[in-house]
Amino acid sequence: MNKEDKKALVLDIDGTLTTSSKEITEVTKAAIREMLDRGHAVVLASGRPTPGTKRYVQELELDKRGGYLLSYNGAHVEDLRTGEALVDRFLPAEIPAEIYRYAKQRECGLISYEGAEVISAFAPDEYILLEARINYLPVRQVENFDTYVNFPVNKCLLTAPDEKAYAMEQELVSIYGDALSIYRSEPFFLEVMPRNISKGETILSVLDRMGVTRENLICCGDGYNDLTMIEVAGLGVAMGNAQEKLREVADYVAPTNDEDGVADVIRKFIL
Repeated sequence: MNKEDKKALVLDIDGTLTTSSKEITEVTKAAIREMLDRGHAVVLASGRPTPGTKRYVQELELDKRGGYLLSYNGAHVEDLRTGEALVDRFLPAEIPAEIYRYAKQRECGLISYEGAEVISAFAPDEYILLEARINYLPVRQVENFDTYVNFPVNKCLLTAPDEKAYAMEQELVSIYGDALSIYRSEPFFLEVMPRNISKGETILSVLDRMGVTRENLICCGDGYNDLTMIEVAGLGVAMGNAQEKLREVADYVAPTNDEDGVADVIRKFIL
């Protein structure tokens, strides 16, 4: 398939590809298989850590059929057929300790990742337990998070109730300015990322490697961290269950994640 005809479908996982029960329906699987058979590209784009996406990569056979994985909100991108890392960005070495001190002062949750584990700075709150559960990863509290994390990490994640997380987002953006990328992926998840890392910026950086033009880039999402990729796409799609801000800027609003919205997009714009 030539570059002018090949399309790339970029799919957020939670609330987009999967239903409310974190499953991919057979209808959606069949539509994805058909577009792959026709030579188009599929990219899973998630804030999840790489190990937390494994189940869905295997279900869709993207490691065998060909596909790409964008994890940690774009700090890591992998060609799933070859295992090659196309992007791998880490936080500056001093940042986990600084964020730990901030989290301790604000009495909120803080995690990062080590291998296939969620590592928590404090006793895990309900949001951290949710993060561990949806990723099928164990959570482990570590002593002295500030000195324990002496290895490269793609991101840190702060957790707090909606209004508190919003206030923390404003504070950290004012502190770090352009030195880091800081935004919420869910009302209670505050992502601390390397500078200039977002789903949108990262997906644009690998389009040539995928052999796809920006005009043929279709991005589907529902959460705050999907906004950048919806804005840069040739066709930006908000799910029917998406945050209102996404629905306002999207080119198309699909049915919800519980109504096979992804399959609707594939039928309408790809097949």
